[in-house]
Amino acid sequence: MHWNSVGEFFAMGGYAFYVWGSFGLTAAVVAGETLLLRSQRKNILRNLRSELLSER
Repeated sequence: MHWNSVGEFFAMGGYAFYVWGSFGLTAAVVAGETLLLRSQRKNILRNLRSELLSER
């Protein structure tokens, strides 16, 4: 596609809501997944540490 202005680029030929909404949703899902994985890793490490300490 060829855009003559920045406004036309952001309008995406009338599909701006779909295009930018898709980018936004994808970014939110990736960020959410990253936070969820980080939280799960922290919990797993905490559980492993407590199991290791309780075995002593």
